[in-house]
Order: sequence, then C-alpha cells, then structure tokens
Amino acid sequence: MGNQLELLIEQQRLRVRDGISVAYRIDRLKKLRQRIAAFRPAIIAALRADLQKPEQEAYVSEIVPLLTELGHAIRKLASWAKPRRVRTPSYLPGGSSRIYYEPYGAVLILSPWNYPFTLSLWPLIGAVAAGNAVILKPSELAPASSALLRELVADVFEPGHVCVIEGDGETGAELLRHHFDYIFFTGSASTGKKVLAAASDFLTPVTLELGGKSPCLVHEDACLKTAAKRIVWGKFMNAGQTCVAPDYVLVHRSVHQALVAELKREIAEQYGAGAHRSGTTARIINRRHMERLLGYLNDGRILAGGGYDAGGLRLEPTLLEPGHLGVGVMQDEIFGPILPIWAYDDVGEAKRIVATLSYRALALYVFTQSRRLQRELLQTVPFGGGCINDTVAHTSSVYLPFGGTGTSGMGSYRGRQSFLTFSHSKSVLRQPVLLDNPLRYRPVKTWVDRFWRFL
Repeated sequence: MGNQLELLIEQQRLRVRDGISVAYRIDRLKKLRQRIAAFRPAIIAALRADLQKPEQEAYVSEIVPLLTELGHAIRKLASWAKPRRVRTPSYLPGGSSRIYYEPYGAVLILSPWNYPFTLSLWPLIGAVAAGNAVILKPSELAPASSALLRELVADVFEPGHVCVIEGDGETGAELLRHHFDYIFFTGSASTGKKVLAAASDFLTPVTLELGGKSPCLVHEDACLKTAAKRIVWGKFMNAGQTCVAPDYVLVHRSVHQALVAELKREIAEQYGAGAHRSGTTARIINRRHMERLLGYLNDGRILAGGGYDAGGLRLEPTLLEPGHLGVGVMQDEIFGPILPIWAYDDVGEAKRIVATLSYRALALYVFTQSRRLQRELLQTVPFGGGCINDTVAHTSSVYLPFGGTGTSGMGSYRGRQSFLTFSHSKSVLRQPVLLDNPLRYRPVKTWVDRFWRFL
C-alpha cells in the first residue's frame, strides 16, 4: 500500500492546493445528504449486522444526527467561509485586519465502531466543508458498516477528494506512517497516544476524541423521576457503548434508595424484562469486551439486571452497588450496560470522588435545582462538556462544540467548530502605502522613547 498511498495523499494535497470552491463543497454535502437518506435501509441493516442495534435507536443515534449536521453545514457554510473582518489597533492607522480560513490539505480520519456512521461522517462533514481532502479509515470491528461507508463515500466523492480505506489495526498503523496535514481520531486513550506520537514525526496537528469515566451527580433536591428517565436513556443506549454515557452515579445518601427504585422502574419501562433475550438492546461488540464486562459484575452487589447471554454477546441493563471505590468497575471506563451507584454525604465528598476517578472527564452530568450548586460545579470541576438535568443530549446540538480535555481528548468539533477545526486561521493586515506611523522607525528620538515608556 505504501507507494500507492503516498501517491493518493499527494493527489489529494494537490487537489486542495488547486482550490475546492465553496459552491462545490456545498454541492457535495447536498449529495451526501441525499445518499444518506437513500441509504437509510442499508444503514439500519449494517448496524443490525454489526451491533444488533434496534431500528429506532439506529435512526435516533446515527441517521437523524447526520442529516441534522449536514443541513446545518449546507445552510451556514457560505457565511463560515467568508473572511472575517476584525478590529485594527489605533497604532496601525488606516489598516484593515481580516482572518482568512484556509484548508489544511490531506486529512486522515480514524473512526470507531460504536457509532460507525455518525462518528465517521460528523468529522468528514467538517473537513469537506473547510475545503480539505479526506482519507477515512473506519473500524474493522464493524465490517458491515465499514463496507457501506466505503460504498456511500464512493457514490458521492472522487477518490482524489474523499475516499475510504478499510483494514485492521495494521492498516491504521501504515496510514500513520505517512505525512498527513491533519489527523482526527476517535477512540481509546491508549490508541490516541499512539496517534499523537505518530503525528509528532511530521508535526501534524491532531484532534483526539477519547473517553474516560463520565460522572453523573444526583443531588438531594433533584427531580428523581426525571433524573432516572434521562440517566437510563443516556446510559443504556447502544448497550452502554457510548463514550459520553454516564459511567457511574453519585447520589446524595438521603435520596439513594428512592433513586434506585426510580431507575429500576425506568429500566423496566424502557427495556422490559430480560432485555438480553428480547433484543431491545444492542449487543456487545465482541467476546473480549463481553468477558471484561462480566468480570465487573463481581465488583459489587447487583441491584437490578445482571442477566446475560454470553454466546449472543448480550448483557441486560444492570445497576450495581460497588464494594468500594477501588474495584475495577469504579477505576476503568466501563463502556457497557453496567451502572454503578455510590452514595455521598455532602458535595465536598462528591467533588473529591470525581477528582480522583474522573479528573478532566469527557462529560459531567448534574441533576439539581440549585443554581448555586450548578455554578459551583461548573466553575470547579474540569470536564469536556455535559448537561444540567440531562445526560448525553448536549452532543445533539450543532451549536455546542464537542470535545474532551486532558486524558479525555484535545480539540473539539460539531457545527461551525468543525469548520474551524479543519481550517487554518490565516491573519492578514492590509496597510495603506501613504499613511504611516513614524514612531516605529529608527533613529528613536528622546521624546518618542518617553512616549513609548509612558504607554
């Protein structure tokens, strides 16, 4: 693949240098939107083959978010791409200042298996909108989705503009040995470190969308019914295989039992009994992940659920009371349908637990009606993004940049932020020929020196 890949990257880089007009970008995004709409049955079938994802969940988590993102980019791209005029300081008389948005060039997108369409095409939309060329490498763990992505992209773009390269981890490693102008990676922190190390060889800028343990705090004044409904929805969607899913719940001791009761009712309402047998949830991606999750069931007392079909890779939504904070289920990112619940006595204790288990988490969710507590947590707990009185829903907004901080990632995207992420902001000062500021030139007169010192 070496020489052919190098030629493809250079072909894409030259395509960008020749300039991809805003009108053409919009045209391709419109074509992509049309093809996604036409491919809906095939997308649902691929998600069923890879993840056994229920049809309604496939629409909500994969198809609708893509159509929304595309519609927003198509409407706004012409204004995003215009040079932005900014103020010019008074000591540059007659000058004008503008920021021009320049594409990076050849972009590599490495996407995961858990939301194979959304997490592949969301960044691709931003990269194309900004005028780049793209090579997309989907995860081999979702082969049906990967093959369909290749067909979909080939139906919309020329290979010299956007193409899909399928393959395993070695294919990804081979791609990283080549010089790209930007790399966008979504996946685990361990792989993210390898991506960052490879990018450093070429000083290639990167965005890393990683994961971690996203805490959910339920205070004593929370509306427990609403909290339970939204926690169950955010946690158990896609069988808990969501990077921003609530990883564990910290609940005030005074409402601990009441919240557990509400969570049990909501699981029964949303998934029914024996979800591991009924097909109301997605399956776990593979046997290795299934065995890891089953090991967590021994880390505490099961409060609800716990049923599983090892052969079918299904685990029903499970509530767990951990034995202590040092067990694996409270130390590792769970990435599955197990929700540990831990009681706290005061906010200070809860903040200390979050600082220990989830420093700079990808997301934070807080259920409280206290504006004071909301402000306190927002100002003192570092995290990527999140919700107050909800879970996961912030990721649906095209107006909110999505991204992590620290070990949960670097950089952000979505909506206009995607355009900015895949653009170099080129600052340009235009000066008149005749109007000038004489104070900057040598020789420096005494009064000029005093003037500068006075300032």
